[in-house]
Parts: sequence; C-alpha cells; structure tokens
Amino acid sequence: MASTNTVRLHRVLRAAPDRVYRAFLDADAMCKWLPPYGFTAKCYRLDAEVGGEWRMSFTNFGSKHTHAFGGKYLELVPGQKLRYTSAFDDPHLPGEMTTTIVLTPVSVGTEMQVTQEGIPAVIPAEACYLGWQESLLQLARLVEPEIPG
Repeated sequence: MASTNTVRLHRVLRAAPDRVYRAFLDADAMCKWLPPYGFTAKCYRLDAEVGGEWRMSFTNFGSKHTHAFGGKYLELVPGQKLRYTSAFDDPHLPGEMTTTIVLTPVSVGTEMQVTQEGIPAVIPAEACYLGWQESLLQLARLVEPEIPG
C-alpha cells in the first residue's frame, strides 16, 4: 500500500457553528469557498445525509485542466461535526481520503478543527496545507459577514 499524508488545521471563525456547518452542505457555498485560488468549481451532486454522496470538480482557470472527485458522508451532526470520504477520478491520485470537521462554539464564534487523512502520497502535505489555507480564508469571507436580508 502506498504511503499517504495527513493534514490538520485549526481556525476560529466569527460565525455561529450552524452557519459554518451549512457552508459545508450547500452546493453553491461549496463552489464559492472550497476551490483554492485560481480554480473554479462545479458541484454535480450533494446529498447531505449520512450515506449520501457528493461530487464536484475544480478547473484551473489558466490551463482549463479539470479534476473531478467525490465521496460519501459518513457522519453529520448539525452544527458540530462532519465526516466524509473523497476520492479523485484520476487514477494517478489513488485511494480514499477521510475528512473530519469538528465545530465547537466559542465566545467569538466557532472553533474549527479539520483533519484530512489518506491524502495520496504524490500530493505533498505542504501543498494540501496551502490549498486548505486558501479555502479556509474564503470560507471566513463567506460565513463571517452579517448582511441584512
């Protein structure tokens, strides 16, 4: 079995846990915050229930190269926890990853712990950290503003 990488990230967001949780299960929100800088996203499926499947793709805006991926929801505890699998369609990026998001209410909003395990060995851990950092900055820009309806 090929070796894999694990990344762990921690953030505090100025938004309620339910709002952060919803950003992970809304297809339009996912397309806005998840793709790293320089990428666009399309969401093809998002069945937000345990056992439900999700599928999306990222497209490099410069090269127009697209990579698709998807998985299943393993655990969904509203406002508290998400755990899901993901796998790339590309056979050069084998295996299944598991991502766990834990949300804890704190005085200023939400403390978020992210653990992604089983990252294909050909993807350097530092590249994953960089991508996640960009995504989480975009997540903050989505969930933190309180804009009157």
